[in-house]
Amino acid sequence: MNTARPEISIVIPVYNAEATIARLVGTLLAEPAARRLQVVLVNDGSRDGSHQVCLDLCRDHPDTVTYLNLAKNFGEHNAVMAGLNHARGDYAVIMDDDFQNPPEEVGRLVAAARDGGFDVVYTSFPEKRHDWHRNIGSAFNDRVATWLLGKPRDLYLSSFKCLSRFLVETVTAYKGPAPYVDGLILRATRNIGVIEVEHRERAAGQSGYTLRKLIRLWLTMFVNFSVMPLRLSAILGLCISGFGLLMGVWSFLEKIFSNALPKGWPMLYITMVIFSGIQLVMLGVLGEYVGRVLLEINRTPQFVVRETHGFVEDADERA
Repeated sequence: MNTARPEISIVIPVYNAEATIARLVGTLLAEPAARRLQVVLVNDGSRDGSHQVCLDLCRDHPDTVTYLNLAKNFGEHNAVMAGLNHARGDYAVIMDDDFQNPPEEVGRLVAAARDGGFDVVYTSFPEKRHDWHRNIGSAFNDRVATWLLGKPRDLYLSSFKCLSRFLVETVTAYKGPAPYVDGLILRATRNIGVIEVEHRERAAGQSGYTLRKLIRLWLTMFVNFSVMPLRLSAILGLCISGFGLLMGVWSFLEKIFSNALPKGWPMLYITMVIFSGIQLVMLGVLGEYVGRVLLEINRTPQFVVRETHGFVEDADERA
């Protein structure tokens, strides 16, 4: 078996990609950049025949393809972290399994990182081919990431990107149970490049990102990579306290000058309901932080690899 260090590792999280993954790997291996290539396939609990297809790819390309079969569905970012932990190339490219990211652009992406000396190179798309709800979610995620993570406003956090060896080792040092790969990248570097590529229609199937998964991803970004929600809760609490103080002064003055109980009980009732709701939201934010701390204390695994096949060097199979 060839044990030479690959120049490029391509990490592909696989989820119900039986119809596309073999063709995608074949296209990647046909590219000129495939001479020193490692393809890392991470099966994230697929319910179709993806497992067998990936095993066949390992059998056909034992010196090139690494296959990780996760014990269950951990989510895209956890699957990417599993792949990065087994990526041995000087550069690691992360891409989707559905041909929306053009495989022929891998060489240009790596060249941009190498020639520009960038830690990471993201791709931007002149037109995105996601479903409308996914585009809305991406736009919301982009604005929140700019606010919470200090992301440059003109940077789109696409899933198709290239990381240097330095950044791969920095990102994989994180062992928390709920990773957000772009948050880890932005926490480590601002040496970022961008190239424009085409965003294509899905070759088969549909996106695995449901509304529930998108909300879980947003919560990970909110809670794991920023204390801003806690600060906002404190500021909101101070504002509400100030408003309550003003209401108390107003009631006191009305009592003195009109010698009558203040009117406006409906408004008081509405105000109490609103403030009670805000308090519950604050408790929910605090509970989310406490819950995630509990998961870390209990050493909840970031991913669990059931089996590994193909080109493998020493790597932790649990994180």
